[in-house]
Amino acid sequence: MLANASEKRLSRWYFGGLASSGAAIVTHPLDLIKVHLQTQQDGQIKAVRLAINIVKKQGITALYSGLTASLLRQLTYSTARFGIYEVSKQYVGGAKADSIPFYQKALIAGMSGAVGGFVGTPGDMINVRMQNDIKIPEAQRRNYKHAIDGVFRVYREEGFRRLFSGASTATGRAILMTIGQISFYDQIKFTLLKTGHFDDNLITHLTASISAGAIATTMTQPLDVLKTRAMNAKPGEFKNMMHLVTYTAKLGPMGFFKGYVPAFIRLAPQTVLTFVFLEQLRKHFGYLQPK
Repeated sequence: MLANASEKRLSRWYFGGLASSGAAIVTHPLDLIKVHLQTQQDGQIKAVRLAINIVKKQGITALYSGLTASLLRQLTYSTARFGIYEVSKQYVGGAKADSIPFYQKALIAGMSGAVGGFVGTPGDMINVRMQNDIKIPEAQRRNYKHAIDGVFRVYREEGFRRLFSGASTATGRAILMTIGQISFYDQIKFTLLKTGHFDDNLITHLTASISAGAIATTMTQPLDVLKTRAMNAKPGEFKNMMHLVTYTAKLGPMGFFKGYVPAFIRLAPQTVLTFVFLEQLRKHFGYLQPK
């Protein structure tokens, strides 16, 4: 029993989706505020004031508007990217998967993110719309009951292709996010453990995940802004991606980094919680690494 307890356990393919969903429940209010900041054109309302306005007008529960869509997104997007990353890394490296070169980890992460970003686009779009609903006039609200209702209504009212509106930016962002988050976390953790000064424990997981969160936020913010605007737009509002880029550029260079602070404040704890939950799932429910 003691020998088995010390053996390394590997993450199961679905652990990433479960861990990300748990983290999303905690950080959803920060994600909602980020979406509101990115969809306002004048940029005058700051994060704290925006949060206060939401609570005053709609109540504290409004901060969890769109939670079902957020969970749908994580169960598709994150399950795919974490699952493909883990399976592919084990296929490439076998018993020495953790020590494969970083460029291989980054390539695997990019591929995983591309798949995850695409399959997660419908949930992502419904998430953005449900979060943004509370700030527009009542007569113009979409009023989706929950995520599945939103998916079917978009399909009926706007067509199947509309479910994948913004898929190009969502996929591009997911590639960068997965490289910044998963491959950097993996590499930073491996490097720390290799020094001999760190153990495979919470301190190491926190250090690696906070670093990965900062890297991922910086890499993805411009595409995140474009993706949010594309998904929240009415049909025909933007002719193409260049039109959207030009529209956003009118705010100046920082227009592409709108919501950066709440994005980092959200992504840092979300990344930390995701990897802490993931490591605990791996430790207690993972399978033993084949010898």
